[in-house]
Amino acid sequence: MKVQVLGPGCPKCRKTKKILQETADDMGRQIDLEHVTDVTEISRQGVFMTPAVIIDGEKVLEGRVPSSDQVKEWLAE
Repeated sequence: MKVQVLGPGCPKCRKTKKILQETADDMGRQIDLEHVTDVTEISRQGVFMTPAVIIDGEKVLEGRVPSSDQVKEWLAE
């Protein structure tokens, strides 16, 4: 499962990345976690507010930090 966090590296982006990795670890799920900081790539993905989360090419969140419960739902699918 490819998971991307899109954002410039702000505290909210780092927190999003941490929540994703910790939740995946707790669930025993293997994820390929990537942090995209390039503004051109972020805008190419159609993201206007960061942080954003893209899972296997589908944007699932934009403009806020996810809860661990949300991440569990995404990773369970």
